[in-house]
Amino acid sequence: MKKSAKGCDLQSCFMCRLSLKEWLPAISGHKKNFIAKKGEVIISEGDVVNGVYFVISGNVKVHKQWGDKELILRFANKGAIFGHRGISSTTSIYPISATALETTELCFVDIEFFKTTVKVNHEFAYNLLMFYADELHTSEKKMRALALMSVKSRLAAAILELKDQFGQTDGGFIDLTLSRQDLAAFTGATYETVFRTMNELLAEKLIIVDGKKIGIHDEEGLKELSVK
Repeated sequence: MKKSAKGCDLQSCFMCRLSLKEWLPAISGHKKNFIAKKGEVIISEGDVVNGVYFVISGNVKVHKQWGDKELILRFANKGAIFGHRGISSTTSIYPISATALETTELCFVDIEFFKTTVKVNHEFAYNLLMFYADELHTSEKKMRALALMSVKSRLAAAILELKDQFGQTDGGFIDLTLSRQDLAAFTGATYETVFRTMNELLAEKLIIVDGKKIGIHDEEGLKELSVK
């Protein structure tokens, strides 16, 4: 990654929004800004923890190895945090990887300053706790889906989740360009299976597709399929 002369606005990211105004100068003095190119690995699973990242603009996939395959746990877009999973009293390595899906601007703070920020800013600490709880719930739900749901149901749920997180363009497509390989990794299936299942959803007029863009044609139909 290369350093960026453009800094964050100290208002948009998860940490800045919830920290005391009096603490913002300390954040400004400790933060570093970077630009990651599309496909650039920001964190590698197993790396020694050195800090936490916030997305200023762009999109990042947070993923890990699942056997011989990649499993995408979530996506981090504007304002989101990643790298926090490396904070632990028993280990000092990142349990996940993070890769830029497009040119992405990032804000970074080292791990010791991040821990101090948590101690000083109670509202931030509380919301971080709630974020961890929500993330754990989502991870447990994903593991349950991998064990019990069909690929078709998981794919329907994944498309709905992406729509909720990224919204839709004026043309009705999810506002995120995602390769079929990444969609497969997010669904927890092989590329070939997802490709075949996408064609089934198209034939059933549940979705529309334009290149890598995916749109929802029948949201109720997808919702019904996603709970099976």
